[in-house]
Amino acid sequence: MKQVSVICLVVPLLAIAQEPLRYESSIDAMGTTYTIAAYHFQKEQLQAGVEAALEEAQRLDHLLSNYRPESEWSRVNRFAAERDVQVSQELFDLIAACVNYSGQSEGSFDITVGPLMRVWGFYKGSGHLPHGAEVRSAMGRVGYKNIILKAGNRTVRFRKPGVEMDPGGIGKGYAVDRMVEILKQEGIQSALVTAGGSSIYAIGTPPGKTGWEVVIRHPKDRNIVVAKVTLKDQSMSTSGNYEKFFRVGRKTYSHIMDPRTGYPSQGMYSVSVVTPRCIDSEAWAKPYYILGRRWTALHKPKEFRAFLCEDKGGVVCAWVK
Repeated sequence: MKQVSVICLVVPLLAIAQEPLRYESSIDAMGTTYTIAAYHFQKEQLQAGVEAALEEAQRLDHLLSNYRPESEWSRVNRFAAERDVQVSQELFDLIAACVNYSGQSEGSFDITVGPLMRVWGFYKGSGHLPHGAEVRSAMGRVGYKNIILKAGNRTVRFRKPGVEMDPGGIGKGYAVDRMVEILKQEGIQSALVTAGGSSIYAIGTPPGKTGWEVVIRHPKDRNIVVAKVTLKDQSMSTSGNYEKFFRVGRKTYSHIMDPRTGYPSQGMYSVSVVTPRCIDSEAWAKPYYILGRRWTALHKPKEFRAFLCEDKGGVVCAWVK
């Protein structure tokens, strides 16, 4: 009888917890703090996934920050009025998406709002009231149609000197989406990613829950909760006049600029938008804030949800039907 040799291989098993482990970490990038709270059964995989996602936020800081002179975004702002500036496919696609948002929102979303942010003092400060002539001068350099994109060689060009793109209305949402992609690639199926508390994405569900529970706070009293939202594989972004503002007399001027008028938008306190992608929730929060409830109800995609807190002689908060 032929003998059969049996070889036994002993493979060390990874330490796997019976209950999912929780790991939380943060990083500062693009002028805000990115935080990830995630669950997974395997500790090393959990930590590696979270740290890889945070490294992605740091990478995007070097790509998109307008505070870093060496960033690709800053390089476009410096040279695009003089010549075609070739950019990475990633940046080209992002700028093209911004131009598309601008067209769909009737110009109420506009990344060329940079000159206005500077003249109103919101670029690196809390703001101040400019002279009318300063606003008119800045408006001459604002307008998304001043951006010329050539897909063939991935170049960006500005039609006139002084045009300046500001990533403030899109950067956080884009970064959160990229971080979510990294987490999923690393096998993380339960996580909450936040950017400064105003842009959020929920992956899956936390242990024992049907989704990640987040709240929308009263724009005048942050201790009051005006709505509770359960997110599962969804994002939510909030824009409010309490984030950056200043007062002159009894009037409040916020950093949410209407690029069509050159002045901060009035009539709204805050807007929260729930969408499948964070780039969409962040981008559309500004047009819904500026254009108001009626426009939002007519133009909002069915898969989006919007919660508006309006100035009606007092704060009135409700979901858009």
